[in-house]
Amino acid sequence: MRLSLGYSPCPNDTFIFHALSHGLIEAPFRLEVRHEDVETLNQLARQAALDLTKVSYHAFGHLRDDYCLLRTGGALGRGCGPLVVAKQVQELADLADQLIAIPGELTTANLLLQLHGEGYRRLKVLSFEQIMPAVASGEVAAGVIIHESRFTYPDYGLVKLLDLGEWWEEETGHPIPLGGILARRSLGEELIGKVDDAIGRSLDYAWQHPQQATAYIAGHAQEIDEAVVRRHIELYVNRFSRDLGVEGVAAIEDLFSRAEGRGLIPKSCQPLFI
Repeated sequence: MRLSLGYSPCPNDTFIFHALSHGLIEAPFRLEVRHEDVETLNQLARQAALDLTKVSYHAFGHLRDDYCLLRTGGALGRGCGPLVVAKQVQELADLADQLIAIPGELTTANLLLQLHGEGYRRLKVLSFEQIMPAVASGEVAAGVIIHESRFTYPDYGLVKLLDLGEWWEEETGHPIPLGGILARRSLGEELIGKVDDAIGRSLDYAWQHPQQATAYIAGHAQEIDEAVVRRHIELYVNRFSRDLGVEGVAAIEDLFSRAEGRGLIPKSCQPLFI
């Protein structure tokens, strides 16, 4: 059986999926892998174009009728949320009518931005690696940055206005749900369980043999500095990546409840998991 799988070229995803995508662990299926930035994956999932895919939790809020969540492989944690950056220190409320760059309409970064305060109306969607240059050049007043950008924004002469993950943690007490792995509900419980198990074993293999994935990770990463790549993996690949657990599930449910309450995602009767 062949299954299509989409995940980003970011180090956390390539680290997790290296063993599975390269046949280093046994699995009762074969994968057709597609590497795309997270917003492209969000939109592909909206089109039901992939059997398995990494998406932002914001996107999953729109996809619950067709896709279910897996317990492994995702990005959820503390101290890893999106940052709002600008060229100079200012009040975030002053940005309400100014142009803000976001890494995608369906990203969790945008969902958190909209949940903060009264929301922000003037947005420009850019791929995540284009946001810091756009802020630095004055093309936009501020930007919401994700991934390894949180380590490199000072190199662009930018300052942090708000850590949206930190705000979320203080507001709710939960870790921040960034992205998860989805499976088509139509694949059925048995096969989805096998996929979940295989992703978990792929991550175990990566932790046991971290150097084996180095070339694969470097070949896809936007940031070539080895120390930045390592920090990226250490931050975004954690115990929640192996199993969401009770704490992770509570964070996701709270995010969806708040987003539904603000009309930012539709309500759904489907459970998170199949």
